[in-house]
Amino acid sequence: MSTQSEFWNPRAETMSADERAAVQWAGLKRTVGHVWANSPFYRARLAAAGLAPDGIRGLEDIARLPFTTKDDFREQYPLGMLCVPRGSLREMHMSSGSTGVPVVMAYTEADIGQWAECMARCYRMAGLRAGDAIQITPTFGLFNGGFGFYHGARLAGLFAIPASSGNTPRQVMLMRDFGVRGLMGVVSYAARIIEELDAKGVALPDLRVGIFGAESFSDAMRRRVETRLGLRAFDIYGMTETGGVATTGMDCGARAGLHVWDDHYLTEIVDPDTGAPVPDGQLGEAVFTSLTREAIPVLRYRTRDLTRIVGRERCACGRTCLRVDRIQGRCDDMLIVKGVNFFPKQVEQALMEIPGVLPEYQIVISEVDGVCDVTINVEADDGVTGFVVEKHLKERLGFSPKGDVFRPGTLPRSEGKAKRVIRRTA
Repeated sequence: MSTQSEFWNPRAETMSADERAAVQWAGLKRTVGHVWANSPFYRARLAAAGLAPDGIRGLEDIARLPFTTKDDFREQYPLGMLCVPRGSLREMHMSSGSTGVPVVMAYTEADIGQWAECMARCYRMAGLRAGDAIQITPTFGLFNGGFGFYHGARLAGLFAIPASSGNTPRQVMLMRDFGVRGLMGVVSYAARIIEELDAKGVALPDLRVGIFGAESFSDAMRRRVETRLGLRAFDIYGMTETGGVATTGMDCGARAGLHVWDDHYLTEIVDPDTGAPVPDGQLGEAVFTSLTREAIPVLRYRTRDLTRIVGRERCACGRTCLRVDRIQGRCDDMLIVKGVNFFPKQVEQALMEIPGVLPEYQIVISEVDGVCDVTINVEADDGVTGFVVEKHLKERLGFSPKGDVFRPGTLPRSEGKAKRVIRRTA
């Protein structure tokens, strides 16, 4: 395969509609048969719905299959959803949440290969080529991020620098010394790197690509990171339950939505309340069925992520994969304050539009006697006043939140995924 190709897997990334339907139907039949034969959990779930593998006659029958949720993973902890002999497992990862029963994903050798394939496609789509140096800043541990970037880098022939998280001065040193071309991580850590560059008065002349996942970020935040770091920022999508970072796709340079690797995943958008399908273009909850996973496939996994289908036709980049909008928020992340509904991503977008406001902010939700109030704290350069921030937020959100403007560097920092929303009860 030529390293100059715009596609990592041209056949899979440019399938016709008929080819895609055939691949997905074969994958759905294989997955349903696999879980029926090998998973007591799934067999019981299908039987309760009155279904068996021979009752699935076409892709349209996907809607007859039962949903899978995060609660199922937690109730079946650690490996109650496993569909292969334990001896065939080669790796495991689990959710990054710090509370409650964790969500576990296990991998066979083939699953790791599938994960690497999805990630390699993302690298090529972002413009990275064999031999390019990339710096992987997510932690190498139980969380899947670091290993997902690494597995894909090995397959794509990239020069991987597994820096892991933290020690920002060393991160900058490594990027400069090794001529890093691609930065992998969360966008809030890119903002931390910018602070370090500003403090040291240095630049990263070789950096060209940033691939950021695990947290939703606004277009305004993306533009700020791109401008300061001199790179092209890509929004990558994937979760523990689907197999990890990149498994469900990434956006391309055309900025026309997230390309879903639909030879590996069947995508639905449903009404979050009823579970019924919604028309293309309408906001709803993303649901994924894995078509090629072995250890723990998912049937109609409800992500709680809100998005919409934005395109089924060929993209300007040449790919024919289904495209969904960048994640707008989560069903359970919507905030209701003073009768106004909004998502944290909308707050970030509004804040980043204010000249002098910096990327660090907090949304503090306080509940007293069942009544919610919101305080929005933000760092900003001299000259930015609370009145300016409040006025702009009122124009964009529809109400005036409380809040303060802080000097640069004074709000709490995280070396990983930023904690933007803080809930407090009296």
